[in-house]
Amino acid sequence: MPQGTLFIVSAPSGAGKTSLVRELIESLDGIQVSVSHTTRPRREGEVDGVNYHFVDVAAFEEMIARGDFFEHARVFDNYYGTSRRAVEDLLAAGQDVILEIDWQGARQVREQLPEAVSIFILPPSRQELERRLSGRGTDEHAVIASRMREAVAEMSHHDEYDYLVINDDFTTALRELQSLVIARRLTRERMRERHAPLLAALLSGEPGVE
Repeated sequence: MPQGTLFIVSAPSGAGKTSLVRELIESLDGIQVSVSHTTRPRREGEVDGVNYHFVDVAAFEEMIARGDFFEHARVFDNYYGTSRRAVEDLLAAGQDVILEIDWQGARQVREQLPEAVSIFILPPSRQELERRLSGRGTDEHAVIASRMREAVAEMSHHDEYDYLVINDDFTTALRELQSLVIARRLTRERMRERHAPLLAALLSGEPGVE
């Protein structure tokens, strides 16, 4: 069975990454989002093993000590991390896997898995990004300004990625993401593994049936 591809998807808050990834995995078979581990409390409606693997701090730190994570970070006093074993098992089973992580996590993963395909999603303009970050218009200007600074800091690392997708029109951006996944599946290496019998028959030199 051909090895799946690991896709790293990053974006600043407000770029529409979560919605695009959700539609991507619903529109294509054989691809799924890796479920991260976290120490933050489970929120209402969240399901363990679906939204996150919820663990306590002691368990998470034991996993760090064992080297169980591809990448991990501490954000606002909570740990987040991507299980190495879970991702490797899915890839070995031929599944394509998406990691939704920031540039720091992406850098950690690329160091360990250089063949991963990295995609950065950008907004169409600063004005549109600010509009999206403003939400319902009830946040204070200082809060919005802080979000903008964080978004600009994240976007400054776009040049570390293989592909850039600009989410101006949602349908177009989704089609571009689908194209990247499909193109990866059509590489010579993956097609050769997936269709070895066909290739052997095509090159066998035996006459076909008219």
